[in-house]
Amino acid sequence: MAAVSAFRGVRLPIFQQSQLPVSVSISGRPTRKLKYRPNGLTLYARYSQSQDLFTFRLQDSIEKLPKLMEDIVQTSINTGPRGALRLAQGIQAVIGVGSEWLADASKTANSSTGLPTDLQLGLVSPLYLRKLFERLGATYIKLGQFIASAPTLFPPEYVQEFQYCFDRAPAVPFQEIQAILREELGRPIDTVFEYVDPTPIASASVAQVHGARIRGTQEDVVIKVLKPGIEDILVADLNFVYIVARILEFLSPDLSRASLVAIVGDIRESMLEEVDFIKEAANVEAFRTYLEAMGLTRQATAPKVFKQYSSKRVLTMERLYGVPLTDLNSINSLVPSPEASLITALNVWFGSLLACESFHADVHAGNLWLLRDGRIGFLDFGIVGRISPKTWNAMEVFLGSLATEEYESMASSLIDMGATNKDVDVQAFARDLEKIFSSIQDLDTEIIVATARETNTNATAVSANVVVDERQMNALFLDVVRVSESYGLRFPREFALLMKQLLYFDRYTRLLAPNLNMLRDRRISIVSNQRSRNIYQ
Repeated sequence: MAAVSAFRGVRLPIFQQSQLPVSVSISGRPTRKLKYRPNGLTLYARYSQSQDLFTFRLQDSIEKLPKLMEDIVQTSINTGPRGALRLAQGIQAVIGVGSEWLADASKTANSSTGLPTDLQLGLVSPLYLRKLFERLGATYIKLGQFIASAPTLFPPEYVQEFQYCFDRAPAVPFQEIQAILREELGRPIDTVFEYVDPTPIASASVAQVHGARIRGTQEDVVIKVLKPGIEDILVADLNFVYIVARILEFLSPDLSRASLVAIVGDIRESMLEEVDFIKEAANVEAFRTYLEAMGLTRQATAPKVFKQYSSKRVLTMERLYGVPLTDLNSINSLVPSPEASLITALNVWFGSLLACESFHADVHAGNLWLLRDGRIGFLDFGIVGRISPKTWNAMEVFLGSLATEEYESMASSLIDMGATNKDVDVQAFARDLEKIFSSIQDLDTEIIVATARETNTNATAVSANVVVDERQMNALFLDVVRVSESYGLRFPREFALLMKQLLYFDRYTRLLAPNLNMLRDRRISIVSNQRSRNIYQ
């Protein structure tokens, strides 16, 4: 009775008299009227909903568990013994970067300001994660490059830090390249090539390029060779990243709404395509077909692929001779009008967005040349984009609005392009976009002018070059993405690829044709003829 009397006169929070009457019948007994407080009903309803949600998620997880385990087992089988080797290398890399972090943290541990943000985040901070990726090797360097090129998918701090992953990679010894060539050609190298230059023309994270000459025909070519062991490393690393993404989505269903596995799948497909030279050869051939179909072979070209001397790991292509579009002095010696050459490059590239099955998505100065014969040369089709009709329709409006500075129309086009589940204030969005794009003209473009005196003629040669600040270009695009995301918009990756190429062309315009407005000039056809859409359909 003591326990009961202790509660006598106390109003329990779930129940309250003189409120909503509810009839309750238990096992056929007479119905009694109970009066529940509304807050009590709300509390009970929330508890019930939480139970239902928990039960639903538990049941859903149980149903998905066999598929998850099947994926893990199958992926592990596909990875094979190389997975264990990469795990050991991964542990070594983590220990190495972890030691760097500890050393840096100990230096500032006694500081009155505390640990900087990078140190507080540990190995997942942009700086140390980038260092870890570099230690882990080619796959993670490529992953870092993907992060740096996808500001629509990743936080701006990571996009900016991972720009460093584009730095030149060390070359593989020529003896290892020769071994791969012998294996892929299936015969002695000197029966195919008169010579192969042992000094690489270029070296990237997954491949390097050597000059050569074909025996008999005397044609100059370049040979792009996949670095040894890259395939095994890629498969092991990408499978590991996939498994981690699958487990994370399983443990946290909310991540499925962020499409984590889909993003990883996009990364995986993009990276594997870039190191499959059969696919790159197909990209080159598709572009050459576009040029022929549109009657543009006198204006531009891409290297001819020698399929008989190519494979998944080796790509042999015609060697083109020319200069980058940033070498103003050399361009002036090749053509009377650098502006006309730039307009040609723009028209060819814009036309490919509609008329080719893929577009060149990496037109930096190393991949876009003015050739000795005056044509524009498009090189290296390892990174290409494919644009959907919906994205292109919105992009057309966006470019037109950018040219006329109609920011409300620009905002509407971006809303059409981006995925969102909420209403967007178009006018407020337009005002924010105006602030960003009005700053484009304020971006720094460093033009370096050098003079040299010819020893024979005593004449002075003047050369100019433009320095393209990748980080500055990405910062501008990040501003667009950041503002758009504040309105709930999420853009497809193609938008990022297209915008980056436009920023490259903007830099070329400042050097070669300072008075040209590439979005307004009538000589530049941004929107191709509808008849050119989809030659391949």
